Amino acid sequence: MTEEGYKRAIAHEKIGEYEAANQDYSNAAYSKGLLRYNLTGHSGMFGAVRSVAISPDGIILASGSEDSTIKLWNLKTGEEIRTLSVNSGSVLAVTFSPDGQTIASSTTKKIIKLWNVRTGEEILTMYGDSDWIRSLAFSPDGQTIVSGSDDKTIKFWNIETGEQIRSFSGHSNYIQSLSFSQNNNIIASGSCDTTIKLWDVQTGKEINTLEGHQQCVRAIAFSPNSQTLASGSQDNNIILWDWQNNRQIRIFKGHSNAVTSLAFSPDGLTLVSGSDDKTIKLWDVQTGLPIITLFGHESYVESVAFSPDGKNVVSGGYDKTVKVWQMPWQ
Repeated sequence: MTEEGYKRAIAHEKIGEYEAANQDYSNAAYSKGLLRYNLTGHSGMFGAVRSVAISPDGIILASGSEDSTIKLWNLKTGEEIRTLSVNSGSVLAVTFSPDGQTIASSTTKKIIKLWNVRTGEEILTMYGDSDWIRSLAFSPDGQTIVSGSDDKTIKFWNIETGEQIRSFSGHSNYIQSLSFSQNNNIIASGSCDTTIKLWDVQTGKEINTLEGHQQCVRAIAFSPNSQTLASGSQDNNIILWDWQNNRQIRIFKGHSNAVTSLAFSPDGLTLVSGSDDKTIKLWDVQTGLPIITLFGHESYVESVAFSPDGKNVVSGGYDKTVKVWQMPWQ
């Protein structure tokens, strides 16, 4: 893409002419230039990549797929390290423990598994949810795994024993996303009841309910300092919240279909979003303006993640691929 074409696309995005901006991007090769790796190991009729996660040290990329496997990749080289066979339904969520030694996965078969990252061995299997488990989150201290399910509950599990510790109820529809605050005391949940709820982890008390989306909330993410919360919805919008004061800070508009996944950059200045419109967008958190749109997926983008050094974004999609992107400012 020429520098003039790139500037034209950015200009169109900043004034809200998203169709023109998308045309500028899609007519050019700028996104292709930012694509470091296109990882195509997932396969089969049902091979959609539903979740991606990056280890805290930035070395390993994990992808969970409807093909009932988790693949571990070297983020630096794009090489596949190993495949973990779940053998219990489509993988809906994968996440690393804070120390990077363990991966948790959840499936359509109502099962959570813990895996040893170094050996690929299964450590523990947890049963008990009564429906699809769409979201997982480790507590920042690494002692607990939390699950969000289609049964409308949030469950806490002891990772040593596999026992359920507690369960929160309050949503009236599927729970799609979870996010822990870094101080360990608050967990946020996004639901298809169109709300986001904040919970006190110790007491189970509902602290606040954020209302503003018109459709299912598919994605939520705390900022690195946990002062704000971002939410993405099937209404195509992203909202940045001052969650402690139940206040919308700004709305990010630009996607033409559901927003499915969100992640903040390590410095909290950039937000990345994945969407059913097949694109990934980078946003300036301070202004709410789009920075760039990344094209390349041939179907829905299901999951996005920022590398710990902020230099790369990873995306997983229904086209069975995992893509590693270099940030435009590198």
